Amino acid sequence: MERVRLGSDLEVSRLVYGLWRLGDDADTSPAHVVRKVEACLAQGITTMDHADIYGGYAGEAIFGAALKTAPHLRERIEIVTKCGIVAPMGRHAGARVKHYDTGRAHVTASVETSLRDMAIERIDLLLIHRPDPLMDPWETGAVLDELVASGKVRAVGVSNFRPHDLSLLQSAMRSKLVTNQIELSLLETDAFSNGDLASLMERRIRPMAWSPLGGGRLFGGSETPLRHRLRAIATAHGVDEGAVAIAWLLAHPAGILPVLGTNALPRIGAIAEALRVPIDRQTWFELYRAAKGHEVP
Repeated sequence: MERVRLGSDLEVSRLVYGLWRLGDDADTSPAHVVRKVEACLAQGITTMDHADIYGGYAGEAIFGAALKTAPHLRERIEIVTKCGIVAPMGRHAGARVKHYDTGRAHVTASVETSLRDMAIERIDLLLIHRPDPLMDPWETGAVLDELVASGKVRAVGVSNFRPHDLSLLQSAMRSKLVTNQIELSLLETDAFSNGDLASLMERRIRPMAWSPLGGGRLFGGSETPLRHRLRAIATAHGVDEGAVAIAWLLAHPAGILPVLGTNALPRIGAIAEALRVPIDRQTWFELYRAAKGHEVP
């Protein structure tokens, strides 16, 4: 598995395991979670993607319970998590409305809670989860810098930010924002043409892609030209259609890091099959055309 450097002090695996559905599994026991991590490690997938809000603010604690039973795993993985969304559930049940909070007090408290819930001493990569219309960039930037300086966080980035949001926050920071995790898939292609990817490439920032299979929508419903073409390529290479969709993202020169989430152990064990699928320029555009429903201009 290719290793990718984010910033100056962090290496991650090219494919990332997403844990947003961890709390939805029928089996959330430490032993079962450990099996998921081990299935990832067997393929060289070492990077685990969390957010404080996942599982109604319970997902990180489920993962932490597993790490407590298998502490040796901590040395072999990189932990990503996010903060900034306050939803009226779990520990924020008293909130009157779902909102964002990127203020110093909230970010600091979120990091401390994530460290405690996951039973770890440092977060490898902390992301601000959503652009906050009320963000004070100097306050948010300062607290992110302080968390890096303290050693509680190794590197910082953002999620779902547009280029202007990222530029504003970066202008108020000493630490470099090392990634922007955005929605990217064959069903969500706007970033290829609206400047989001171009801006990240200009800054030499590697994007992470959430929902790279369109939340499963790629493979549901009626037959489409896109599904037909994915199936043909998958059959030719002895993989499933999802592997082809991920390979399509991997072929882009931005160096996209897909974040894949599934609770099924067999599917976890097959994530790296995407690395076996060659996508040349014409194949890339065939899939792009099928996704858009028309030829490029």
